[in-house]
Amino acid sequence: MAMDAYELELLEAVEKSETIERAEDFEEILSEAKLAAKHFLNKSKNVNIRIPEFDMLMLKRKSAELNIPYQTILSSLIHQYVTGKLKPKL
Repeated sequence: MAMDAYELELLEAVEKSETIERAEDFEEILSEAKLAAKHFLNKSKNVNIRIPEFDMLMLKRKSAELNIPYQTILSSLIHQYVTGKLKPKL
């Protein structure tokens, strides 16, 4: 799996650090984190939203061009916004 710029920066910082030590119960912490991530990341919630007809038409057109379902595009945009990777122009 390819790493994004943030992950590469984080990995580089960890590799250069002289103060980071492995926890004694590392394997237990790791398996708990994996389990938490699995449960958190796999859950999704259905929502209903009103979108102007023209916007929906254009979204479906772009999704067809990219061969990506429009729901996936909407979900990706929401995720990018809530994680701070996308800023609205007000």
